Amino acid sequence: MGQGSAMGGTTAELGIGMVGYAFMGRAHSHAWRTAPRFFDLPLAPRMRVVAGRDGTAASEAAKTLGWDESTSRWEDLLTRDDVGLVDVCTPGDTHAEIAIAALDAGKHVLCEKPLANTLAEAEAMADAAARAAQRGVFAMVGFSYRRVPAIQLARKLVAAGRIGRVRHVRAQYLQDWLADPQAPHSWRLDRSKAGSGALGDIGAHAVDLAQFVTRESLTGVNGMLATFVPERPLASGEGTAPVTVDDAASFLAKLSGGGLAVFEATRYATGRRNALRLEVSGTAGALAFDLTDLNVLHLYDADEPEETAGFRRIEVTAPVHPYTGHWWPVGHGLGYEHAFSHQVVDLVTDLAAGRQPTPSFADGLAVQRVLDAVERSAAADGSWMPLPSVPQP
Repeated sequence: MGQGSAMGGTTAELGIGMVGYAFMGRAHSHAWRTAPRFFDLPLAPRMRVVAGRDGTAASEAAKTLGWDESTSRWEDLLTRDDVGLVDVCTPGDTHAEIAIAALDAGKHVLCEKPLANTLAEAEAMADAAARAAQRGVFAMVGFSYRRVPAIQLARKLVAAGRIGRVRHVRAQYLQDWLADPQAPHSWRLDRSKAGSGALGDIGAHAVDLAQFVTRESLTGVNGMLATFVPERPLASGEGTAPVTVDDAASFLAKLSGGGLAVFEATRYATGRRNALRLEVSGTAGALAFDLTDLNVLHLYDADEPEETAGFRRIEVTAPVHPYTGHWWPVGHGLGYEHAFSHQVVDLVTDLAAGRQPTPSFADGLAVQRVLDAVERSAAADGSWMPLPSVPQP
């Protein structure tokens, strides 16, 4: 997976139109520029046009990020023959409208996570993707951490039975950028724009990784949400605005294989800048991953003699590991941005082969169902919320 494929002769172009040019837009732009320079792709991505509501800012972004041109109307992307894929990097309140319109117009779609702001929107997006797939038009949701080589290795080891039957999953996503109560208000703190707070913004990643690595689904949750600072100063310095999302989320879950899981997502973990952690314990061993050391996977083998037993540190930088052989010599680690390049590689490779990329909108909907269930549980004082068991590929 993720190695791309070489083709002789002329490589057909895949025209890209991107909506949004802030944090995720910059990360995606870097990936579209970089992936074809390190991987032999079956289609050549061409960065045709970037769209944003502020025409002047979009024009500047096009120059800075390497796009051919810009527009202030995302709708323009739908009628352009030179755009074959629409990349949605906007806040969650516009995901459904843009993605559904693009799919209906015959454009492939890459949409940032979480899939939508509400379960109803996510269901509509998954339905639109299913209809489009019948016409050979595909959609993928951008859970980029799946493409970290150490995560790919973790999934492979679990599937190979190296840790036995999964008993426990512990997943955390810890940030601290809101720990200061005077940190300014932003769209991420507005439910109408973001849908939810730490739960959807970063908790969604923890849910997806837990299901991806174990190949099991969450079959029920009970949870708590908290908003610690209900009002924050506006970035302009003039007045304040209410915080209408959660600041932190904690929930328990059951796994389809019978195991138990514990999740935590917070933007108030003082001293933790961007710590996504996953530990999976099984009957024959365990795996542990921390994004702050993303080139490393820790493996515990329960069959090791007690005298030498302990977690073993594996540097996931050798050419035998997923993706890594296309970058630097062994031991020269990768960074946060490389997962987005790998996402482009897998997406383009699947589109060229005419197959559904993963994670699909159906996968994104499965995560959205978990987020929705946690919110409903928290609103009902932690009541248990069952979820359908969804087969994991």
